[in-house]
Amino acid sequence: MKPHRGTLILVLGILSLVVCAFLGIPAWIMGNNDLAAMNAGQMDPSGRSTTNAGRICGMIGTILLIVGVAAGVLLVLIRLGAGSAGARP
Repeated sequence: MKPHRGTLILVLGILSLVVCAFLGIPAWIMGNNDLAAMNAGQMDPSGRSTTNAGRICGMIGTILLIVGVAAGVLLVLIRLGAGSAGARP
């Protein structure tokens, strides 16, 4: 039986919320894979709650990343639209 990586996944998930949202993607993927392995009996299930908490933090970090990028793109488009509207005679 493989040891769980719950602590690593939790650290990645927390860092995705605090420092770098891109770390949420690996936390989410690793959390899903490890929970599936735990359900299949291939991984130590003692870290299930830590793994799940890290996965959820990774999900939140990834969603915040997507919202931030979408807001940035929207602001750029608004500025480009306002700049081109003001240049017309």
